[in-house]
Parts: sequence; C-alpha cells; structure tokens
Amino acid sequence: MNFRITGLAPDPFRRFFGLPDAELAVLGIKRYRVDSQPGFPDRIEMKDADIGQSVLLLNHVSQPAHSPYRACHGIFIREGATQAYDAVNQVPEVMRIQLLSLRAFSEEGMMLDGEVVEGQLVEPVIERMLADPAVGYLHVHNAKRGCYSGRIDRA
Repeated sequence: MNFRITGLAPDPFRRFFGLPDAELAVLGIKRYRVDSQPGFPDRIEMKDADIGQSVLLLNHVSQPAHSPYRACHGIFIREGATQAYDAVNQVPEVMRIQLLSLRAFSEEGMMLDGEVVEGQLVEPVIERMLADPAVGYLHVHNAKRGCYSGRIDRA
C-alpha cells in the first residue's frame, strides 16, 4: 500500500522567525543554536537541522481533533524553513534513526491502534495500520521523548 509522509506547513510558524528571544520567551518559545547532529529535528522539512542553524522549541497541537486524544507537545522548527516535507513511500532519515510510536486514528480523531517500532522497520507497520479501512491517518512520534514527528496518509 502506498503511503505519504508530510511535515508541518511552515506558514503558522513564520511569525516567530527572527523574533527577539525575550518576545519568544513571552510566547513560551525557546531558540537554540544547533550544536550537535542529530538532535534538533525540524518538523517542517523533516530533517535534522545543521550545526550552527537556529531552531525554535515550541508547543504544537499535533492532534487537534475534538476527542479525548487531543494532544500537544514540544517540537523543533528550523528558523527559515519554507518547504514542508511531502513524499510518497519514503521514510525520512530523521524517522529512520529513531524508536517510533505510530498511532492510528479514525477520521474523528479516535485512536484505533498503536505500536512502537524501530524506524528502520517502520514500513510493514505503516502498511498494516493503513490496511484497516477504519483508519483515517497515522501520527508518528519519537517514542522516547514523545515529540510529534509527522503524519502518514494513504497515497
């Protein structure tokens, strides 16, 4: 089964790019200068930011559904990221190197299934979950820290 992985749209985050640290702090956002790789996974472009680049750590509502599974958590966004990752049948390296938590949701936002899997072995789990016609979409989180990583839909 074909699947599509997408990163976050950059538009909602552009207003934060370049703001002074004090203004970001008022908004609950923290700027970091990348000093190691991997370690700062940008959720727009779905890749680790390069050493020396600037990233923002902010709270993001990853599951906005009006259901008991509504969820938010901290994520990194690379300042200046402009193009959301969007690829069919390609798992980005930033997911491959992680222990992942896949969560299958109905269109109404109810969780139907979940599994923890090494990123190198994720395709069979994606295919199994999307084979269920009740599943509307999948969310991927880093299993250890719980950060939202991306969305998976049928292609």
